[in-house]
Order: sequence, then structure tokens, then C-alpha cells
Amino acid sequence: MSARAGGEPKRGRAAAARPGGRSGAARSGGRSAARSGPLPALVAPDSFKGTFSAREVAAAIADGLRSADREARELPVADGGEGTMEVLVTALGGEVRTVTASDPLGRPIEAGFALLPDGVAVVETAQASGLSLVDEGERDTWAATTRGTGELIVAAVEAGSEKVLVTVGGSATTDGGAGALEALDEAGVSVSMDVLCDVRVPFEDAPRIFAPQKGADPAMVKRLEQRLAKLAATFPRDPRGEPMTGAAGGLSGGLWAAHGAKLVPGAPYVLDAIGFDELMRASAFVVTGEGGLDEQTLQGKIVGEVATRCRQGGVTCHAIVGRNQLEPFGERIIDLASVTEASTLADIKRAGRTLV
Repeated sequence: MSARAGGEPKRGRAAAARPGGRSGAARSGGRSAARSGPLPALVAPDSFKGTFSAREVAAAIADGLRSADREARELPVADGGEGTMEVLVTALGGEVRTVTASDPLGRPIEAGFALLPDGVAVVETAQASGLSLVDEGERDTWAATTRGTGELIVAAVEAGSEKVLVTVGGSATTDGGAGALEALDEAGVSVSMDVLCDVRVPFEDAPRIFAPQKGADPAMVKRLEQRLAKLAATFPRDPRGEPMTGAAGGLSGGLWAAHGAKLVPGAPYVLDAIGFDELMRASAFVVTGEGGLDEQTLQGKIVGEVATRCRQGGVTCHAIVGRNQLEPFGERIIDLASVTEASTLADIKRAGRTLV
């Protein structure tokens, strides 16, 4: 993502409504009557994948707002993909424990899992099986394994957890969860699992849709499709055709088919868990964001979910993104008051300031 010449954030096509515009005065007037001073802005961005964490983006936007004398509350969000563990621990508390696990190519790596205050564990696939762990020149979609994720689930159970949230975005793998299942079987572990999914792709489509970005050429995509078809035939129930079973190269489908895991849309789950709706209603407006705004935003990604809830709650929602590829009609669907492109933390801070 490249910064605009001169370092100024680039405004998008949607109307750049201010907090008091677009019926904003009516929306915030009733809420502010019970307290002195203006309501705060709620800053709820996802990470800019591969660039900035959700926490870093939230801090930059909030700094911009505060520099213009607007109170801001930071609430980093995630959709079940990379960064979800940090978001949940930041909002809910808990501890992160580190163990040695296998990376996507089977090499030992230090990876973390979280234990939340209620005893539920969070295992993030990207911690041990993430694409970011493999240099571009060594990516191997056939060899890449989810074994490390299975090892983290085992470690969480050994730490005393009786329920595990598995977040499945950002993987380097297309093994249908075979590696993770092998690790669970070897340890004799069977545990209640909720799998937070950031896509609705079914099991059989995972190679075609996701493997190319992990390094697969067309011939390899065909081989991976054949491997997943053979694997699906061995499971107690068939994951093919089931929504969300293709997340993380079929890991979600493998856990669903072999261990009865519950598949859950990640964005609504996370927003409910961190109390987004209550904080949104107590805010003058919301600022969300992600690295790229595109058609996937409308298919369950976090910015789309945040914007939809704001629309339903009558609260103005702005977006600051690294790159806006969403057509104007898509922006209208989720009712974003403004979209601003910004690709550095300095640009993001300036973009936040312009919203006041």
C-alpha cells in the first residue's frame, strides 16, 4: 500500500459526513443529555494484515482524534483471523502462555495460546501455522501442515482448559486439518471446540480460492483439491458443501468433521464477546478500518459487521483503510459515512484528526 503524494490521507467516494452531520445531531443529542461534554468516539479497527496490528491502528486513529480534542475509546477488533487472540485478551483479560510447536514446515517454533478468565482457551492458527511464518521463497502448499495448531490445542487442554476457541485465519496451509488432527489423535485429546471463521468458503473450494496466495500454481491447486476430496471421504461426516469448512485451507472443516467442532462466524462472535454494541451506543460515532476494503468486506469481514451494527443502532460509522477497492454501491450497502485511505501510521493519525 503506497501513501498518497504529500503524505495526505486519500478520501474515498462516500460522503465525508461529520459526527454532527447526516442526522448525527439527532443521534447523539439524546445520548449526551445524561452526561456533560460530548460523547467519545469509539475506535474499532481490525489489523492492517502484514503491516499494523489492530492495537497499533486503534492507537493511531485515537491519537488523531485526541489531537483535535475529541475523546476516543480504543477497542481493537478482529473477525476470527490473525490477531483475534490479542483482541480477546486485551478486552477480556487472561494470560498468554508460550510453548514449542511445529511451524507450517515442521520446524520448532515458540507459539502462544491464551487462557481467558473463564477458563476457555484461545488457539490462533496463525501462531504456529501462519503464512507469515514462511518466507515467500520457501512456501510449499503441499508440505505445509497444521500440526502446530493441533499441538497448541493439546497444550491448552493440558493446561486445564475444557473448551477451546480456534481462530482460523491467516494460515499457510491447505491440508484440510490433517496435521492438526494427527496431533490431537496422538495425544488422545478430544475437547469441545468453537472454530471462529473469517470466511464462508466450503471445504472443497479452499484450494481454488486460497492456495494461490499461499504459493500454489494451477497444477498444485488440482493436486490439493484431489487430496482434500480423499481426506473428506475418510471423515465421520462430509465437510464438502458446508459453509465455513474451507477456512484455513480446510482446517475448520477437518475439526468439524472429525471432532464435532462448532463453526461460528468470527466477526459477530468477537464483537459480542468484547461488548461492542453497548460501547457503540454510548459513542458519538465509530471509526473502523482494515488493510483492504473490498467485496469480502460484505461477506462477513469485520468492517462490514461493524458498519452494519452501527447502521442498525443509528450511529455514524467511518472507515480508515489501507486500500479501498469497494465499489460505491458496496459502500452504500454497509452505509459508511466516509472512507479514507491511509497506509502509514502517520497517515492514519491524520485521517483520524480529519473526522473531528
